[in-house]
Amino acid sequence: MEPKLEKKYGLITAIAMVVGIVIGSGVFFKAEKILTATGGNLKQGILAWVIGGIIMISCAYTFSVMATKYQYVNGVVDYAEAAMGKTYAYYVGWFMAIIYYPTITSVLAWVSARYTCVILGFSITGGECMTIACLYLVSSFTLNALSPVLAGKFQVSTTIIKLIPLFLMAVFGTITGLHNGMTAYNFTHEVTKSSSHGLFTAIVAASFAYEGWIIATSINAELKNAKKNLPLALIAGTFITMSVYILYYIGLAGTIKNEVMMAGGEEGARLAFQTIFSSAGGTLLFVFVIISCLGTLNGLMLGCTRGIFSLAARGLGPKPKIFSQVDPVTNMPVNSAILGLFLCGVWLLYFYGANLTTNWFGFFSFDSSELPIVTTYALYIPIFLMFMVKGKELNVFNRILMPCLSLAGCIFMIIAAWYAHGMAVVAFLIVFLIVMLMGALLLKMSKQPLDK
Repeated sequence: MEPKLEKKYGLITAIAMVVGIVIGSGVFFKAEKILTATGGNLKQGILAWVIGGIIMISCAYTFSVMATKYQYVNGVVDYAEAAMGKTYAYYVGWFMAIIYYPTITSVLAWVSARYTCVILGFSITGGECMTIACLYLVSSFTLNALSPVLAGKFQVSTTIIKLIPLFLMAVFGTITGLHNGMTAYNFTHEVTKSSSHGLFTAIVAASFAYEGWIIATSINAELKNAKKNLPLALIAGTFITMSVYILYYIGLAGTIKNEVMMAGGEEGARLAFQTIFSSAGGTLLFVFVIISCLGTLNGLMLGCTRGIFSLAARGLGPKPKIFSQVDPVTNMPVNSAILGLFLCGVWLLYFYGANLTTNWFGFFSFDSSELPIVTTYALYIPIFLMFMVKGKELNVFNRILMPCLSLAGCIFMIIAAWYAHGMAVVAFLIVFLIVMLMGALLLKMSKQPLDK
């Protein structure tokens, strides 16, 4: 019997899902990296935010057009199947379940723990931080697995909460900076000469801050009036996100000098808040930052718990009868959720060994917060191409212009990733290939006819 998920989410929750998944960690986590990559050139940093935002919005719009046509149990897999066939959709779903969802979710658990440690005075790379990260992972899993409706309400609440520090910094930071000349200083002074690849590095970093919107499509089977509400959520959510990021970044420039922000990392962001809102106020707003990161983690975990389920519901992947089961009480794919949590733990351990301590993996160390995201843009390319071929009933704007803009953005992201990460891209591709070969073996064992 085909598993059924109830229609339990509305438009507001869907918009909150897009905004809440995207906004939260990246704007805090990557702002310093973007500033460092551009040598403290604020104009170039804003350009990176704009380019990354345009790529996100164009891709989201193209997928929103697809969302009016296709829906099943996992948006991006649906679109891949409609455009490229069941075999390609299977590999996209396999990648999302095994690499994309758990890598991004695990990094978000660490980011949430990282800012918690700043408040508590713990090391951001020590055992305390990793323990807190594991605690956040398990807590987020428990909330999503036992009460998905409550998880949806938590998503809406944290989205509102996370906008508070961003809005306050955007408004008061900009006003203060214009009054005391800090904004003018930061816009006209470079700290160091940025490298020739600085803008590429900054845009790839921005891709992490912008990523997550596609995960909102994983609830389309649980979204009321999905063919109308999902496109609205994607378009509204991505526009809100880019606007908030740019305004926050400008507001931040009105508080402290770029060189202080670049040197301080998390402490630089905390100092910026304390400069405007006093020590106590700055600490309180930093608590809001932690809550915003947890909201992002919650949204990512929502997608992660449904990763293997999207394949199992099609009779594919490991033990589809087990992972396609939906709990009659919670209306959640609990077995899929447990596997998603396990994969998050594995990738969190990898992130620690590859990026936070003495290199455990040698050549095979790479940044799991960015390269899986760039891979998704590569996977979008054939989907967009075939959508242009098959969407004959659409107008020129929806069928040709926007998909072409999306394609250009995807190709740009691939080029930027190579300049930003170099040989680490090769290491990631080897791991990617191994995971895909495992997926191919499972597909062969399943003996599903798929595209035949």
